[in-house]
Amino acid sequence: MSVRVGLGLAAFPFSAADAFWRWVDLCEDGDVDSLWQTDRLVSPRPFLETLSVMAALAGRTQRLKFGMNVAVVPFRDPLVLAKQCATIDFLSQGRLLPAFGVGADTAPEWRATGRSARQRGAQADEALLLMTRLWSEARVTFQGSHYRYRDASVDPKPVQQPLPLWIGGSSRAAIRRTATIGSGWLAGILPPSQVDAVVEAIKRESAALGRSIDADHYGASFAFRFGSWDEPAVERAAADLAQRSPPLPARQYLAVGGRAEIRARIDEYTAAGISKFVLRPIAEGDADVLSQTQRLIDEVLPEVHGDGA
Repeated sequence: MSVRVGLGLAAFPFSAADAFWRWVDLCEDGDVDSLWQTDRLVSPRPFLETLSVMAALAGRTQRLKFGMNVAVVPFRDPLVLAKQCATIDFLSQGRLLPAFGVGADTAPEWRATGRSARQRGAQADEALLLMTRLWSEARVTFQGSHYRYRDASVDPKPVQQPLPLWIGGSSRAAIRRTATIGSGWLAGILPPSQVDAVVEAIKRESAALGRSIDADHYGASFAFRFGSWDEPAVERAAADLAQRSPPLPARQYLAVGGRAEIRARIDEYTAAGISKFVLRPIAEGDADVLSQTQRLIDEVLPEVHGDGA
């Protein structure tokens, strides 16, 4: 099992685009495995649109892989989404890591667009099946409850064949979806103590279907900071977790301290069956994000990636 660490963004933490690109270049020049963008279309805070970010990263970088954490399928047309992913993978020569979910029923996009969250799981199931066929078949004809296609095609095809299909979420439906069609799984905001049960459930259900998920294709994310628990940025992050339903104690999820504390959190997840990581810096302002990223590159990644080589 190869342990690799990527970095992710949720809300846009930079003052302008120039600072974002400095961060991307820092990651490209360091040993960061991949970059990930959280999907949020409606928010009071600034969020970059995730597929647009993937396309921009394809042009800016040569080495880094990149993925969506995770793209909410019911908000998008599956033909357009399949075409976007195929194009990005083609132009990046096979560096896209597509990851998909159904979105929470409380997501603000539903209310903002006047749509119902009901049936979003069944809709996503049909869309994911359509996309996997579009990425590999010359012509796709499909008749379902939500989509009806006749002789649809996507060309050029993705470089990666098959194109990876990571599934996000820990619900019963997400486990089934991963076992049935996924090639990887990416946890949401889950502490290590809850991750192992989901990994084992995916493995059991995959085996029952005559499939298997590669041991290298189980991922998790958490936020980190080189600093102390009494810093305002950390206290705000902890308060956000406390407001979740159910509340998540910050000290079970965040990694705050130094190299040892961040490495210890990685080791907890690794013991639960995780080998791929999306770490989000707890930082405010351009200099802080860059500093936190540089310390991760200098102090943590050589040790972790060395162990996982």
